[in-house]
Amino acid sequence: MKKSHPLRRIVLAGAATVSGIVLLLTLKPSSDPAAASAEGTPQGQQSVAPQGSGGVQAAGGGADQALTGDVVKTEYGNVQVRITMSGGKITSAAAIEAPSGGRSTEVSTNSVPKLNQAAIQTGSADIDAVSGATYTSGGYKKSLQSALDKAGSSSATGGGGSADASGSTGGSTGGSTGGGSAQAKTLTGTAVETDYGTVQVRITVTGGKITKAEAVKSPTGGRSSQISGDAVPKLNQAAVAAGSADIDAVSGATYTSGGYKESLQSALDQAGG
Repeated sequence: MKKSHPLRRIVLAGAATVSGIVLLLTLKPSSDPAAASAEGTPQGQQSVAPQGSGGVQAAGGGADQALTGDVVKTEYGNVQVRITMSGGKITSAAAIEAPSGGRSTEVSTNSVPKLNQAAIQTGSADIDAVSGATYTSGGYKKSLQSALDKAGSSSATGGGGSADASGSTGGSTGGSTGGGSAQAKTLTGTAVETDYGTVQVRITVTGGKITKAEAVKSPTGGRSSQISGDAVPKLNQAAVAAGSADIDAVSGATYTSGGYKESLQSALDQAGG
């Protein structure tokens, strides 16, 4: 037993030494400052503003407002417009839905950028139709107006009322330069039946003058669609320029022109001539 004592002490001493080393290792910090810093920021949140915080701030300190208009169904497909407003002005406009497929894709590709630019420049839905894209332009303007209505924009023609409402009045003329108190009136003429289809005209009258004209209905189908696409923009322009229904018929579109003038006159009659 006495001979085994030294060996036993050596074994115990060795075990104590190993235990001490293990203890020291367990007390060592498990992560360095860099690792702790990386773990302190959740993945994907580095310097990113929370969604819906507005991101870009307007000059006046208010956040930009994104507004999406109603989906408008046209003869060739749906049109839906989304705008961004800052300080009461349209700062961006985009068609998130537009007619597509075949010829419609080409028409939308050509017309939508022009309509977007016009919306920003005028700050309202009082924009001209793009030649050759009558239906897309009409749907765009209606969806744009509904987006402006949601913003309560005073620059939108027709104010908070529906763009389709006959005789509705707006808070101010969209894009007008005058500072007067004259209000814009949107008037829709009667639907006129022609040999090739129905024609119906809507106008905007400000200060006794026609500031905008558009055909909300025109002959469609086959050759009629092509004729309407060519004639209607010319008739719209002539109505604004003449300020009356005394306009010339478009060559090759006699029936459409006649129906247009008759519906235009009925709209002017509602405005008192």
